[in-house]
Amino acid sequence: MNNLLQATSVLGSAAGTAGGWVPMGEHIIAQSGAYSSTSRLVGRSAELALVDVLFTKATTRGAALFLTGAAGVGKSALLDVAARRAAQRGFRVVRAAGAQFDQHVGFAGLNQILLPLAGEIASLPARQAHTLQVILGLSAGEPEELSAVAYAVRDLLSRIGTRSGPLALVIDDYAWLDGPSAAVLGTVARHAGTRCVALLAASRREAALLLGTGTQAPGTGPHIHEVLPLDAKSATALVTERFPTMASEVRQRLLTEACGNPLALVELPVSLSLAQRTQPRSLPVVLPLTERLRVIFSQKIMDLPDATRKLLLLAVLDDSGDLRRLPPTGDGPGTLTDFSPAERAGLVRVDARAGRLIFRHPVTRSAVIELSTSAERRWAHRALADVLPQGSVRRALHLARATVGPDDQVAALLHESAYTTLLRGDAVGAVSALLRASELSSSGTARGRRLAEAACLSANVTGDLRTVRALLDDAVAADPRGGASPAAAAAAAGELLNCDGDADGAHRLLVAAITDHAPERPGEDIMLREALHTLLTVCSFSGRPELWHSFDTVLARFGPHTPDPLLPILRGTLGDPAHAALPVLPRLDELISGLHRQTDPTRIVRTAACAGHVDRLPGCRSALLRVVEDGRGGGAVASAIPALLLLADDAYSRGRWDEVTELTDEALDWCAAHDYRLQAGPGRLLQGLLAAARGDDEAARNFADRLASWGNPRGLGALRVYSSRIKALSALGRGDFDAAYQHVTSISPANRPAPHGPHALSLIWDFTEAATRSGHHAEAATYLTAVRDAGIPSISPRLAMITEAATALADPHVIDRDLLDKAIATPGADRWPFDLARIRLAYGERLRRAQANTAARPHLEAALSTFERLGAAPWSARAAGELLASGQAAAPVRPVAGPDAPLTPQEWRTAQLAATGLTNKQIAAQLFLSHRTVAAHLRGTFHKLNITSRGGLRDALTGLDQLPVGSRNAPSSDRPQVT
Repeated sequence: MNNLLQATSVLGSAAGTAGGWVPMGEHIIAQSGAYSSTSRLVGRSAELALVDVLFTKATTRGAALFLTGAAGVGKSALLDVAARRAAQRGFRVVRAAGAQFDQHVGFAGLNQILLPLAGEIASLPARQAHTLQVILGLSAGEPEELSAVAYAVRDLLSRIGTRSGPLALVIDDYAWLDGPSAAVLGTVARHAGTRCVALLAASRREAALLLGTGTQAPGTGPHIHEVLPLDAKSATALVTERFPTMASEVRQRLLTEACGNPLALVELPVSLSLAQRTQPRSLPVVLPLTERLRVIFSQKIMDLPDATRKLLLLAVLDDSGDLRRLPPTGDGPGTLTDFSPAERAGLVRVDARAGRLIFRHPVTRSAVIELSTSAERRWAHRALADVLPQGSVRRALHLARATVGPDDQVAALLHESAYTTLLRGDAVGAVSALLRASELSSSGTARGRRLAEAACLSANVTGDLRTVRALLDDAVAADPRGGASPAAAAAAAGELLNCDGDADGAHRLLVAAITDHAPERPGEDIMLREALHTLLTVCSFSGRPELWHSFDTVLARFGPHTPDPLLPILRGTLGDPAHAALPVLPRLDELISGLHRQTDPTRIVRTAACAGHVDRLPGCRSALLRVVEDGRGGGAVASAIPALLLLADDAYSRGRWDEVTELTDEALDWCAAHDYRLQAGPGRLLQGLLAAARGDDEAARNFADRLASWGNPRGLGALRVYSSRIKALSALGRGDFDAAYQHVTSISPANRPAPHGPHALSLIWDFTEAATRSGHHAEAATYLTAVRDAGIPSISPRLAMITEAATALADPHVIDRDLLDKAIATPGADRWPFDLARIRLAYGERLRRAQANTAARPHLEAALSTFERLGAAPWSARAAGELLASGQAAAPVRPVAGPDAPLTPQEWRTAQLAATGLTNKQIAAQLFLSHRTVAAHLRGTFHKLNITSRGGLRDALTGLDQLPVGSRNAPSSDRPQVT
């Protein structure tokens, strides 16, 4: 027994987390309500470890383990697995279970254990054998005293365990055993002398005292282990496995209601319809119970006094836990005394000092609702509304739930409260309030307007895109004239844009609705704001100047009284950051500094979208994380998707590339689950850039082609830009500078950063490198002059660093070391590791070609270290080759075929690039050599490797274990001048 207690202490932390999965072979039989016959036992590794210790101990002496826990926590499932494990280890397994209807039948439980062992009773001494035969009804006579029965049972079990192999007694529902059987088994459990016998029992917490464990000496008797509810991770895994198609919002609601109880986790969804499982807005306030859950959780409630049940109903519907907010029950003021029967029944706990009521299990709330009538619930909602202040959101909600039939006054209150709810960050609650307000509306006009507003928020905020069309159809049926409102247009445009990518159709709808609209009623300004933001999204993804011009025209009609001050900032930073961002940056910085107080997820995401292209995302991270957590918890998914992608964008620029993969994978999963096909574009851009940076050209090409094939037929210029950005970076990585130049100039003209292009600021270094390495020096100089004239270096330190470095390297004949050193010394430059490493690589390359090898090596080493950490393989290879060519010490190389001398560094590097299929001109551009010098290197390489053409290079280079050492500099005609 001491070994078992030691194992328990070792496993204490594991028991708290209940982590891990049971191997696939260990299934639960259908008897358990928590798991089906094909389910895995989830989150019970600690308990099963205790069971294994129990059986190990019992092979030499007696051992007992008592599992306690709330109803439905999975005790029976654990016993089923334990019985299977015992049988696999050679134990003879005897099962028994208490039952309410047998509680008063003497020795009923003991009969279940002894009958399978009746053939062994004759081996006992005559008196003991007679005692047990009387209990079993096999002999006439009166039963002996319980102590005699207990010793006879103990001796029988010891004999069987010693002679025939270990014995496992597995007893469920111990609390329902009859008293004599429980007393006998308690004696067996407390005596370690019952050799080779394992007793494993389970019951609810209050049954622990039935063992009489308080009377034995310390360190003796059975170990009692409380089976706790599943942790959040295990609960999520169980629900996901059992109900894979359930909407994430519904799953989160279920997890909250069940509070880790496995039975509730798998039973609560059974009572939900298909629509309720897939559409969060269809869920009732309190989840209904199945018959099994009703039986388990309702009996104690039914036995309570009426006053207590009324107070419980008020507490459930109030859902705050604050006793001071509860109104009188009608029979007098509610007092703490009225809760006493519920406390004694173990249903609630009252914290008198804090004035709070805590339900011991969330499913109890559902049981209270199930046992109430609709009239009682309406009375409770009305009573709760009466004690709340006028104008409060909760009062409007309670009035709506207390109302039967149309009531325009309540509908108006609920409509107004929906927008208060939205601004507080509860978009799902706002949609629910609008839908209920539409039900309470007596006129078709009001009903249609509220349905259209719900559709707008569903499409653009909450992520219920699949419900939008049905809501709009209902809105038009209620009010045929309402289909042209800003709310209806924003909803329809959101669906068109995200599902079909129809930017032109969405644009026409929005411009017409906004132009014809004159705001009159509360809430309509918010809908106008949503329509304008949707129009801005259309323009951004289209990337076409004519659509941006129409947006400017629409916005100009509002003059200084724009429906949303954020719109001009978005227009400057998202619509044309290269030319229009600077004037709006002070206001943007103010908004970012106040994000910690912002609760509206749409405001957070839109502010962060402004920040994204002007290097201000770090200030938005904590607010974006709140939006993501809200989406994970069933909130505004349509806001959480761009929040994830903005966080991923920040992670990419800061070199946290593994985090980029995690964030974009989650965002793309949400896009697929909610039909946000267009929103997936920025996610695929980031994944494509990451693949290109790491040298996975095939994956990068696949991402780029997928973006272009979906975006080009639909006129979505942003997706074409995404595709070209990926291809440009991939080409730069493999040294194909001609291709890179073609891709960057397809995004931006060669003489200036592209107008109306949010990605213009991301291309400065790529454009400069592609242009200078492909011989377009005049274009690079003109482009960088335009960058400086536009004031782009003033936008952020990163852009200043890149512009200075690009300017210094644009002239192939001069290296401005002062300007390069200034760029590298930019405060906080290491916050952009990939950008900084590319600058240092280019700097080191130019110094090395100017024979300044000693000065080049620190830059090349720093670049190589960063590239290796990031996994940027093409750039790592380039930096390593440059270090080698600078004379960096390395291990000697074995001779190769041909003359005894190994390949020179330039021959080796030239041969590697030629083996990839690059032309002499492309190799020359990458290595800053003339094409004639490249041809000379290749001739020397062919001679040393005994090959006659490029076709044999790959095989000849294969198997060379080391890179050659030595220092070889470029010919003087190719060297830039160092200044």
